[in-house]
Amino acid sequence: MWSAPSYDISHRLPLLITGITGVAGFNALDYFQRRYPGQVFGVRPVQTLGMNGPGIISLNAEEFDGLRELFEVYRFRAVLNCVGNCALKSCEKDPVMARTLNITTAVAVAELARKHGARLVHLSSDLVFSGERPGGYVETDPVDPVTVYGKTMAEAEGLIARIAPGAAVLRISLPMGPSFSDHAGAIDWIMSRFRKDRPATLYFDEVRSCTYVEDLSAVFAAFLAGEQHGLYHLGGPRPVTLYQIGQIVNRVGGFAPALLHGCPRHAAGPMPPRAGNVAMNSDKLIAALGGNPFRPWPALDDLVPDSRDWHRERPPGEVGSRQRIDAVLYRVHGG
Repeated sequence: MWSAPSYDISHRLPLLITGITGVAGFNALDYFQRRYPGQVFGVRPVQTLGMNGPGIISLNAEEFDGLRELFEVYRFRAVLNCVGNCALKSCEKDPVMARTLNITTAVAVAELARKHGARLVHLSSDLVFSGERPGGYVETDPVDPVTVYGKTMAEAEGLIARIAPGAAVLRISLPMGPSFSDHAGAIDWIMSRFRKDRPATLYFDEVRSCTYVEDLSAVFAAFLAGEQHGLYHLGGPRPVTLYQIGQIVNRVGGFAPALLHGCPRHAAGPMPPRAGNVAMNSDKLIAALGGNPFRPWPALDDLVPDSRDWHRERPPGEVGSRQRIDAVLYRVHGG
């Protein structure tokens, strides 16, 4: 299988990464700091007191004067904008907060990148789509989000295209990897429930095109190094339902099967609204990079559920653990 080469972004340093408390930003910061020590900086909220280290700057995303000062001091030549609030219920309850973090902040970052001549790569989401059609969304499909989160992300895309037409806007799905908080992101949130013997209810008919964070960060490097602009879909080649993700985490982690519950998304109630099949077609990305940079998640075919009881059907001697999740769900096995 073709794998993404290592893209050199040394001509685009120093690099600023916003939103490093999210799974995509947290893992991208580690990826780029290991390659370019002393040249990569990340912004985290003031209240995230436990996140410290070289290049980590304490600044709330909505503190625009502070953001302007950062650009003046560091003279960033590239920005990977991962900031945003993807908590669906929080965005529904507080649309003003959602607009501030998902739109106003994105606009401020785009304006500063344009002013300073910095390369901008902005992350958006597959949830700009409703999923009422059977997946396979391409970049030219009209957006029709069902949540405040999706609506704010879609609006931000349009504003960035006008403010910084040379920017790349990358729609991602669920990034599969560790989180700083140990309970953010799909894998860690599900594990946080199971570890406490609390049930997790996930949906049979919400479909996402997940990617390993190591592959995702390599694609970010490709766009930071290059000149591609406009919309690109970064969906993995193996669509999975949220319920299947729960099954995989349940069995690989060795948790009690009874802790996983499933239902159709419309049975979960109206708050927050749930999308359906928002799996994305990444052919445009593949053509731009000369091959598919994403390995399927999970990479091992025998970890793909084939029934709703798959997580209960454990062969003798199979032992699940957090270490196994680290080895095969956070990372590509053997990679």
